[in-house]
Amino acid sequence: MAYMAADPSDIDRMPRGGFRASCLDRLLETDRPEYLDRDDVDSSIKNQVIGALDWTGRFFKNHERFAGIALDLIADVPDPRILELGAGHGGVSRQLLADHPSAHVTVTDLDPESVARIAASDLGSHPRAEVRRMDATAIDAADGSYNLVLFALSFHHLRPAQAARVFAEGTRVADTLLIIDLPRPPAPLHLLRLATMLPAAAVLPFVHDGIISSLRSYSPSALRSLAHHADPSIELTLRSGLTEPQIVIARRGR
Repeated sequence: MAYMAADPSDIDRMPRGGFRASCLDRLLETDRPEYLDRDDVDSSIKNQVIGALDWTGRFFKNHERFAGIALDLIADVPDPRILELGAGHGGVSRQLLADHPSAHVTVTDLDPESVARIAASDLGSHPRAEVRRMDATAIDAADGSYNLVLFALSFHHLRPAQAARVFAEGTRVADTLLIIDLPRPPAPLHLLRLATMLPAAAVLPFVHDGIISSLRSYSPSALRSLAHHADPSIELTLRSGLTEPQIVIARRGR
């Protein structure tokens, strides 16, 4: 059975499955932060998670796939300006620069340690890259500064009100906002996915955060509500699958 929230404008009370989420789906979410979001966790644990994310991205070629999705959206732009939010390890930005000979990429994250680590890497000295600390909910850039804003595998970290701000800000500073994140499967399949991950969560920080990420992922219905709350003129294109990432393409209506 599904329930409708009394006031859809109260976006921060929206379940991750959307206002019409079932009782079971509402149980499959959490406010518990991931290791990456906590201040009381040793940096070595956070580095393990970030390193695992980078390794899996390279091993399963997610960096290449995400960069390809992004570049396809701006294929007609000769010298595209791209902003990556929540870059973490910088792997996708690095791939964007490798795959496009004239793209300029602003690589950002909210976490100062991640920004320092990226700045100390090859990206910090790349002639077509700029590394900055930036809040995805309050982007420090003028309207229309970029052709594309990319937010990959980090959107679920945000509460609904913050997530709505990303839609508003991303479509303000760029022609297109591309969000790539975990899909939220139907509740019975979600339970099965969580059950397969639980045994390893106690010993592997990456899996621990993966379970919380799954519980905090947004459904297509929730994403539509977030975009509408941000600005009713925002138009969404959504693509996802049970084993595929959720792809959200957001643009302001003309």
